[in-house]
Amino acid sequence: MDEDGPKMWWSASEIAAAQLPGLPTSKRRVADMAKRAQWLNDKARCRKRKGRGGGLEYHRELFPVDARRALEQLDKEAPAEPTPTSDWVTFDALPDAVRAKAHKRLSVIQEVEALGQNIAITAAVARVADAHNVSARTIFSWLEVVRHVPIEDRLPALAPRHRTTPRNKRLAEVDPEFMARLKSDYLRFERPSFSTCYRRAVRVAQNAGYSVPTEATARRRLNNDVSKPSQIYARYGLERLKQMFPHQTRDKRALGPMEAVNADFHKLDVFVHYPGQELPVRPQMVAFQDVYSGRLLSWRLDLTPNKTAVALAFGDMIERFGIPQHVLLDNGVEFSNKYLTGQARSRNRYTVKEDDIQGLFVALGCEIHWATPYSGQSKPIERAFRDLCDNVAKDPRFAGAYTGNRPDAKPENYGDRAMPLERFLAVLAEGIEEHNARVGRRSDTCHGRSFIETFDTAYATAPIRRANAVQKRLCMMGAEGLKCHSNNGAITFLKNRYWADWMHTLRGQRVTVRFDPADLWAGIHIYALDGRYLGEAECQMRAGFFDLDEAKLISKTRQSWMAKEKAAAKAHKKYTAAQLGEGLDAAAAPAAKPPEAKVYALPKTSRKHRPTPQPTKQDDAAHAKWLDEQGATRLDAHRPKPKDEDANLARYRDALEVRARIDGGEAVSTQKRHWLEQYERSPEFKSLKSMHETHGEAFIR
Repeated sequence: MDEDGPKMWWSASEIAAAQLPGLPTSKRRVADMAKRAQWLNDKARCRKRKGRGGGLEYHRELFPVDARRALEQLDKEAPAEPTPTSDWVTFDALPDAVRAKAHKRLSVIQEVEALGQNIAITAAVARVADAHNVSARTIFSWLEVVRHVPIEDRLPALAPRHRTTPRNKRLAEVDPEFMARLKSDYLRFERPSFSTCYRRAVRVAQNAGYSVPTEATARRRLNNDVSKPSQIYARYGLERLKQMFPHQTRDKRALGPMEAVNADFHKLDVFVHYPGQELPVRPQMVAFQDVYSGRLLSWRLDLTPNKTAVALAFGDMIERFGIPQHVLLDNGVEFSNKYLTGQARSRNRYTVKEDDIQGLFVALGCEIHWATPYSGQSKPIERAFRDLCDNVAKDPRFAGAYTGNRPDAKPENYGDRAMPLERFLAVLAEGIEEHNARVGRRSDTCHGRSFIETFDTAYATAPIRRANAVQKRLCMMGAEGLKCHSNNGAITFLKNRYWADWMHTLRGQRVTVRFDPADLWAGIHIYALDGRYLGEAECQMRAGFFDLDEAKLISKTRQSWMAKEKAAAKAHKKYTAAQLGEGLDAAAAPAAKPPEAKVYALPKTSRKHRPTPQPTKQDDAAHAKWLDEQGATRLDAHRPKPKDEDANLARYRDALEVRARIDGGEAVSTQKRHWLEQYERSPEFKSLKSMHETHGEAFIR
């Protein structure tokens, strides 16, 4: 005991001497355990020991659970000054049979005291002793116990003493080395059986020559020394140890409908023929669930978890039910991307920058919460997914398409068929509706009602934030860089044509569109590349070639549009062409007299009378020498351009000349060699060479 209460700080020798459960019984092993458990790094609960010898002291909070519980029991049972509080605490820990004896003794004393007011105390004790079949000596001993005890504290004082003193548990002597080997072998992740570990330890002990306890004794000693949580951790790991700690129970009664929702993806256990996929696939479903009632509010299907499916499902929810205040999300990238959760304070994925775009949930004012990774208990929707696995995936209409929820749980008819997408969606929607409408729910908020009834009852009086048209469009999928038709401004997207009568202003421009991929015929919303909203365009569905009704409708719509445009154009024409001409005639001024010219230009010499200089041999030689010095890349540079046929032959002759000079060993510039190599690989050279070989030298003259 410390000066101010129970003993809190313990040295290694004191820990070993106390023989507490879960702690070693030798000073050296206590020091080893403190090193392995990193007690030395806890500066608040590990300190230097004062006094002679020095060393370290450890706070009792570092001990295992069983050791701390044993110390608490010892603190209660430790001798202390008799106070009413301590006696009553001890009395409260006694069994019912022992407390009943104390009550009987107190009633006997009360009878003796009542008779003692009229007769002698000896006669009163004798009469009461005969009535209760108790010796008078025993009653006098009880009276001696309570002589100096207040009346209100007599009951705990009369309790049998043998149950109020601590029992000394005598443990069988077991060799420490034997137990060390047994525990080291048993406490492994391979999880060997205790009997196997015991037999191995016995073989080693018999060879070493030390004593061996029985298997039952060794098992009791191991359970006494090593707590159950420690055994679970040593044999099963951290996840199993975490399961031994009570889970947090969240009270949903303080919430309201649409106050908090949670979402996650679930891979459905059914093979489906998906558009664009050759082989059957297991589609992924994202769903949003109301936390208060448990109702599934919206869902979408896709091949893989992605942000688009999340945004579309979220858009379906806010369009029908409103905007939630809190959103509990899984920690995967399909939820934690910048498009959905950009600028969120609690976002822990990717690099958070000040200039990040505002995510969808943040823009709508939702407070984001992240579920603990790999913890299904953190997401209430996991319970709904488990229900859908049995209620939907195992539906008899999916027989042969059910895949099983694990690789080792495949049914015998695995892969017999795959469901068409339309049929699968119909059955899935039916199953989700049945899940929401099923009565008898036993949650804290349902009390036997269905999820729908629980949600609707509270939804009628709850404050709901409604989404406007602009906020709804934020949830749609976007496609950038679509070009409008150069003539009428229409947009062709995913084999559908979208057009509105105002889109002629966008002819030839590039725009961004937002659309619902599950309902392409519902139209698209058009944005400028700088983010400005321009308007909505309807889908002009492709009709059959001989569909006269559709053709008449298109013709009527076209004529109506043309009539409106004609009327608009006519409204802008205030004057006719004749009126415009009359105005011009009236404004015409008389013709002015042309000014006299005072400067005269000399007559130009006609080009056809100018003699054309004829090149001489000396000029050709000088020109060739100049080309060599300048490193010309083309032999026909600065040469009068003949007709196309003469130009081709001239290049061919030049190539033959350069090739002859190279073959004759003459010096030729690098540029000429490079030009010749390229020209000899050209189709022109090859065709001319073929004709040259066919017709001979007359071809190039």
